Amino acid sequence: MKRIPEWTKNKIIYEVNLRQYSQGGSIKEFEAHLPRLKKLGVDILWFMPIHPIGIKNRKGDMGSYYSVQNYKAVDKTYGTLEDFKNLVDTIHNMDMYVLLDWVANHTSWDHQWTSQHPEFYTQTDDGGFKAPFPEWEDVIHLNYNSSELWKEMIDSMKFWIKEADIDGFRCDMAHLVRTPFWNEARRQLDEIKPVFMLAESENRDLLDHAFDALYNWNIFHKINDIAQGRTTLHSLKNCIENELQNYRKGTYELLFTSNHDENSWNGSAIERLTFSLEVCNVLCFTLPGIPLIYSGQEAGNYQKLSFFTKNHIDWKHDKMTPFYQHLCEIKHRNPALWNGDFGGKYSIVANNCEEHIYSFTRQKENDQIIVLCNFSPDHQLVILQSDSNVIQFRDLFSYKFVNLKENLHVEPWGYRILEKVN
Repeated sequence: MKRIPEWTKNKIIYEVNLRQYSQGGSIKEFEAHLPRLKKLGVDILWFMPIHPIGIKNRKGDMGSYYSVQNYKAVDKTYGTLEDFKNLVDTIHNMDMYVLLDWVANHTSWDHQWTSQHPEFYTQTDDGGFKAPFPEWEDVIHLNYNSSELWKEMIDSMKFWIKEADIDGFRCDMAHLVRTPFWNEARRQLDEIKPVFMLAESENRDLLDHAFDALYNWNIFHKINDIAQGRTTLHSLKNCIENELQNYRKGTYELLFTSNHDENSWNGSAIERLTFSLEVCNVLCFTLPGIPLIYSGQEAGNYQKLSFFTKNHIDWKHDKMTPFYQHLCEIKHRNPALWNGDFGGKYSIVANNCEEHIYSFTRQKENDQIIVLCNFSPDHQLVILQSDSNVIQFRDLFSYKFVNLKENLHVEPWGYRILEKVN
């Protein structure tokens, strides 16, 4: 039976968009950023697909990262397999980990399997291949009725563990592939080394055996809604409470304010969240779950990163760098904020400004954190209705000591993270 790797207990995931990361978009150019990322405090580097991209029916100049032509190779625009293996070694030597994005539901139209194993694909009545959805016309759907496909796909996943020593996979649209396949894949992968598996899905049966973490889209959408004035704080709190009640022990919920899909199609986090950008990120780092930072968020990236053509991140100095760095440091250091069941128990703390202030605590043994989030454009004076005998806390952003029995000021769209003084 799978067990979530303990090394993930206080880690932060960082999604790497290699193509758009630098002017050349190469593995070697990215490697120069590793000291900066280590200083930022991220631990698990999830690389979007690095495989060769299909040419037939390609979209745009460069095609979709998720149109895989060869599962056992690196796209030449990024570099070589040897470049990637050396990169993984360097990352491991810096006490960080690597996830590889895996696309199991479909391949490009010119994948070698189309000629060698046409039975691997869902076919039309006249024996042709078909896209999974009409708008995904650059890829073709795999058919998991084929036991030989299971073998070949798992063998391809094993390749990256054996050859490059990666630490797990982020699996694209995992719910589109049969759960029994994922269960078998996880069993065989863990025989090589214990892996961490993240599913782009909300289907909780995937957590039974195959995956350690799922996306939490519900919280993400509520965060967007409250930032854009489409919903109330009451609705956001109800959503979070419902999600936590359905939370599966021994697993994680991925919490995020951006990722490659949201950035490319719906705008950068700054565009969507505007004034609430920081407070929404505070929620993602302090609620039970595992947080994600997307490429460029730490530089205040405001642009959409193209999905099918080339542009690149402007790595400017930005206030979001020390902000994320501090959140990572707090997450690493205080066990109350560790991920999932490794961290502290969550409970609401009532306050006198319930329409605007979301306040909660997480406590693990003698470690306790209290979080106050102001989802309004106004200053708030907050009285916490806490029955705790401990009244002495320290604000982890101002470093000032705080008495819980006194009024607590929270700035517009602001936040306070308070740590019990032991």
